[in-house]
Amino acid sequence: MIDLDAATVLAQWSVGGMLFGWVTTRHREVGLGYGWMLRMTYALMAVGSVIAGRRYTPVGTRDVAVALVAVGIVVALGSSVRRRAVGVRGFRVEHDRRSERVAAMTGIDRASSENAAEGVEFNPWLDLVPVAVGVIALVAAGIGAADSGSSALVSVLRVLVGAAFLGAVTDAMLLGHWYLVQPGLPRRHLNELVRWLGWMWPLEVVVLCLPTGMFSVLSGTIDDGWGGTLGWFWVACAATTIVLVRVTVAALAERQYSAVMAATGLLYLAILTAFGTDLVARAVLAG
Repeated sequence: MIDLDAATVLAQWSVGGMLFGWVTTRHREVGLGYGWMLRMTYALMAVGSVIAGRRYTPVGTRDVAVALVAVGIVVALGSSVRRRAVGVRGFRVEHDRRSERVAAMTGIDRASSENAAEGVEFNPWLDLVPVAVGVIALVAAGIGAADSGSSALVSVLRVLVGAAFLGAVTDAMLLGHWYLVQPGLPRRHLNELVRWLGWMWPLEVVVLCLPTGMFSVLSGTIDDGWGGTLGWFWVACAATTIVLVRVTVAALAERQYSAVMAATGLLYLAILTAFGTDLVARAVLAG
């Protein structure tokens, strides 16, 4: 009864991750390395999606579009690396502000960023090009997974919302770790991603409950092959995810720096429950 298209899952993950990577990098305060890490990770996922799709579940439009997603991500990565000497405007401003503060308190001068190379910074809008192409891939994947025309809309909604849901929770966890590399990064960036995750949660649950959805699994109309266990496992995952989001918000409200690390640990757990919420439901409903 379990059937899940790995190519579509990897495509969702890649597109959703790039979307919320842009949500953070557009502020021009996070170091370039964070963007490099995301782009390399999601480019590999896009390539994996193409390979899995052509080998196991070919969907022409999806596979071609995801290949273009991979190309778009690599182009954005190359542009960022090429302009690395210019740096990031907000990062430089924050660096200089902290340097002046240290100098005022200790009398020890620190190097400023005034000597940074002049030129045009990397344009974060380039990260939205693979996202736009990826939407085409995800729509094609949703239509291809539908049993009939009447269920195509629901299928497409599940794929699109799921992409955003998985991307938000993954990028939030990765950004939490980035504070170890860039400890002076304002906490509002992590708060922003956690808020997005909280906003995406009800949409995710709703689209998975649209008929024929998880209510049919819980009522026994759809057999999950495990005597209803997977249906209740999905409920537990969904409920735990939103609880973890709320607890993460509370943790980030604390002033201590350790609160960020605590929030990151909570987001580790949220990734597991979020993936359980999305993938278990879609696997059962696709069976």
